[in-house]
Amino acid sequence: MNGRKVLVTGAAGQIASPICEHLATTNEVWGLDLFPLVGSRERLEGIGVTTWAGDVASGIFSGLPDDFDYVIHLAAYLAPDHDYDAALRVNAEGTGLLLSHCRSARGALVMSSVGVYEPVPDPWHEFRESDALGDAHSPYVPTYGVTKIAQEAVARTCARVFDLPVVIARMNTAYGPNGGMPAHHLDAIIEGRDVTVRHNPMPANPIYQQDINTQVEALLGAASVPAPVVNWGGDEVVTQQEWCAHLGELTERPARVVLHPEGKRRGGAVDVGRRREITGPCAVDWREGMRLMVEGRYPDGPDGRRIAGAGAAHALDAYERRESPAS
Repeated sequence: MNGRKVLVTGAAGQIASPICEHLATTNEVWGLDLFPLVGSRERLEGIGVTTWAGDVASGIFSGLPDDFDYVIHLAAYLAPDHDYDAALRVNAEGTGLLLSHCRSARGALVMSSVGVYEPVPDPWHEFRESDALGDAHSPYVPTYGVTKIAQEAVARTCARVFDLPVVIARMNTAYGPNGGMPAHHLDAIIEGRDVTVRHNPMPANPIYQQDINTQVEALLGAASVPAPVVNWGGDEVVTQQEWCAHLGELTERPARVVLHPEGKRRGGAVDVGRRREITGPCAVDWREGMRLMVEGRYPDGPDGRRIAGAGAAHALDAYERRESPAS
């Protein structure tokens, strides 16, 4: 994309912030967020992003343009509580209100999650987009899976009602210096804490932030009416146990992996064939990505101070403290 007007929601978050930075070099990027973290708004503005503070669930978009070429919708309710009403208001209703406001766009990418799939007994099962939907029963974000299913339904309806090209991307395991499940595990290893996983083995498709950034344009190009669904993950299936062992080697610290007592899901790997047809292969393999994450998150080495994180790592940290992060 070049010279386009792009709206990114959840703009200060783990995944969206680097996307904004990537796109802002050649496009007019607007970032919508509640900006709960001190300095997050100023950081985006410093890289050329026009910011707009607001809540998609409110439906009040006064002052926010409606002539965007593309919309990348990542804002979500991500909290360790059981407030399904609040989660539906943000994840489902907020999506509809936002897409209604931006109905003239050339295309919209709506971020969903592999947490929408019904768990199966086989931990090595690679979920396809046509597999049964259900609740992944995450102990960290219990409202997430079911309200993301509701979000997908709203996005599909908006595509048809507004004749708005939409693509629904079910994210697997995004990671990088800014956060993600592997980043949370890295922090635990460096701090000498246990790493909790939900099953042994626990496969997934980790995808490094650089690949996410470069695949956005192709995924937007796949937006259509009716809205297609695409699994968004890395090319390689890796277990959380494997990447924790590798992070232990990189940091020269022991990785103590334990099972979460509330974990019900046995695996989270996906078939990424449809995504590869759209975007081509990933450029960063998982071992290289983990190394880049360690170096970027701890630029002064494992004994130094980590950079400020966001997103999934923030939510997981909050779960352990039994606090509710801002959505």
